[in-house]
Amino acid sequence: MNDLTATGAGIGRSIAATLSRLTYDDLPPDVARIVKLFTLDTLGVIGGAAKAPGMADLLAALTAWEGDGKATLLLDGRRVNPASAALANGAAAHSLDFDDQHDPARVHVFCVVLPAVLAAVEAKDGPTSGRDFITAVATGVELFCRLGLACYNSLGKGWHPTTALGSISAAAAAAKIFGLDAERTLHALALAFVQLSGTTQFIADGALAKRIGPGFAARSGVLAAHLAAYGLTGPWRFLEGEAGLFKLYERGEVKPEILTGGLGETWHVRDLSMKPYPCCRCVHTTIQLALELRAQGLRGEEIDSGTIELGEVNRKIVGAPFDRAHANPVVHAQFNAAYGFAAALTDGKVEIASYAPDRIRADDVAFAGRFTTIAASDIEPTAIAPARVSLRLKDGRTLIAERWTMKGAPDEPMSEEEVFAKFRACLGWGFDAPADAVLRLQKKVMALDTLEDARELVTDFLACRR
Repeated sequence: MNDLTATGAGIGRSIAATLSRLTYDDLPPDVARIVKLFTLDTLGVIGGAAKAPGMADLLAALTAWEGDGKATLLLDGRRVNPASAALANGAAAHSLDFDDQHDPARVHVFCVVLPAVLAAVEAKDGPTSGRDFITAVATGVELFCRLGLACYNSLGKGWHPTTALGSISAAAAAAKIFGLDAERTLHALALAFVQLSGTTQFIADGALAKRIGPGFAARSGVLAAHLAAYGLTGPWRFLEGEAGLFKLYERGEVKPEILTGGLGETWHVRDLSMKPYPCCRCVHTTIQLALELRAQGLRGEEIDSGTIELGEVNRKIVGAPFDRAHANPVVHAQFNAAYGFAAALTDGKVEIASYAPDRIRADDVAFAGRFTTIAASDIEPTAIAPARVSLRLKDGRTLIAERWTMKGAPDEPMSEEEVFAKFRACLGWGFDAPADAVLRLQKKVMALDTLEDARELVTDFLACRR
């Protein structure tokens, strides 16, 4: 446990001062390009969510209370309060579990930060340049990554760090769009902390609340920055105070120095992973093992039983027995290592359609129910990438396969063409989008630093809807 008193009383103020000074010229070129690629990926995933369970209901619930506003619901084009737009668009970005992740920090970042920035851009009077847009996104994402790394066992304690830590990060990004000075940025972060929430219980219960969580964080961040802009104040010791994040929420399990060390100079944005499969990141290595075994000729009907070994935190999240009759099969399957393995081995791919209820309940993947998932003694409890599969075949043979890296991570990245292909596939799935509109949006995002008005992104996104 760290001695938190050594951090002093000004850590939040120090962070706010540094972030408020950042400009586009402070961003290394590769960081700006990463922001563009992940913005593209997130917009694609939002479009892919048009048919996702719960999204139509969420839009109906929000618009039942309001019929007009400054910001856009990306899935249907209606205008609402910017806080509501951030909520809905954030939920859409996470609804397929196809959004990016910072693997070591275990946070999904763009599903919170990008919707918050888009809402702030539309809420603001006058245009926001593409460069300012990139700077705001980079600011929120960088703080998010650092919060996840500093609060290194948040997930292990039952918090959903994407939801919990995302509100503070979204506030930092929105504060950049609103042009807040250091003091008001501090209060934006603090007001976001006051709204902090997020629990992994929605994963255990297979609830649709899982996908709404990042939307709550995006909404809280935008609202916090808006309130701070009008002079509302928050608890400035929101990190190190007796009832602050470090002690109250994280029980002293923090590394505070990560938050300020090299902030504005060293970029953890570079460590983001893009998802090749639309499910919990904890399942991805298991999927890759299945694809590799399939390439070697293995088929599901040959398997009598199996054991999947993961790190303890991963096991807690995706290690439940597969239940093909689960009341909410989509969320259950997205967070089930055994199903991910079975689907990949059976189909030779894992895509959005792999998580349709009928596919999850099909007979040819039912053998997932014969798997047990355990914590491996030789895998670090918080490690996200490693996985091992031990299979007992019906002919008496035993197969063992393991992997220690994960596709989409910085050490095994998706290619640019793979990113573009995923973008096209998502918009095709959700919107049946015209190819020319998709290409126009792709080019607009990749030239984001040249735009005079970032609101063009919303216009071009809506053009992808039939």
